[in-house]
Amino acid sequence: MNHTLNSLVTEQPNPQTDDMDQLPSGEIMELINREDRRIAELIQPLIPVIAQAADHIVTSFQSGGRLFYVGAGTSGRLGILDASECPPTYGTPPSMVQGIIAGGFRAVKDPVEGAEDSEEAGGMDLKQHGLRANDVVVGIAASGRTPYVLGAMNYARQLGAVVIGLSNNAGTPMRAISDVSIEAVMGPEVVMGSTRMKAGTAQKMILNMLTTTAMIRLGKVYRNFMVDLNPSNEKLVHRAKRMIQLATGAQENEIEQAFTAANGHVKTAIVMLMADVDADEAGRRLENADGFVRHAIAGSG
Repeated sequence: MNHTLNSLVTEQPNPQTDDMDQLPSGEIMELINREDRRIAELIQPLIPVIAQAADHIVTSFQSGGRLFYVGAGTSGRLGILDASECPPTYGTPPSMVQGIIAGGFRAVKDPVEGAEDSEEAGGMDLKQHGLRANDVVVGIAASGRTPYVLGAMNYARQLGAVVIGLSNNAGTPMRAISDVSIEAVMGPEVVMGSTRMKAGTAQKMILNMLTTTAMIRLGKVYRNFMVDLNPSNEKLVHRAKRMIQLATGAQENEIEQAFTAANGHVKTAIVMLMADVDADEAGRRLENADGFVRHAIAGSG
């Protein structure tokens, strides 16, 4: 028996749910919901640390670096989920934010027994992705001690990359090897040890905060519009045109003309309409403004 694991907060029984196996569905859900409501409140005091992590990610992106999430099981899947949503939302190349999971892609769907127990595998997987010193690695593990994740973090540290740890316990081995340690302690789970629940929800919220904040800081959001989205299907084309309308107040025919002239690039269309310039001039302004729409509208570039 692993007595160290037994001491983790995420491995403790929750006294609030001790008799839930005798309850009807609605009352079970009330217990789950009561525990879930605490998650955002417990994350709020961590914002300064999460912001520090986001600043490292922004600096990395500005130097051509990339963000790697590394995890096993639920933590690995959440990293892959966040990474996979960046290209359609913010128009980023798939290489810019990447998720790596113990056991490889098959582990996204099926458990790969024992994959998380190898520190060497974590380092090797990052090596195969060509990790560089200007990249950022976020190790994600509810326990804060998953060997695969620690191995990846140690490899990144040796290479000189920024290392961020995201765990759901305090004072774990992650802390010693992290430049920034985010310890999102959510307390015992409704079902003991089921860290796909509160721990996983907290991880999802924090990963959202990291990439959303970084993308805003990079100029990929104008006001609160995701103006770098990739309009790759009918729904997203509709969303793109609606953002242009909300941002500019232009008429439908003007929006259609600008959207076509801009080859579906929302930022270009907005600058065209707001600054009364053609697509070439809008593109030049955006390039000179490092993609920030406000600056492109305001100046001649």
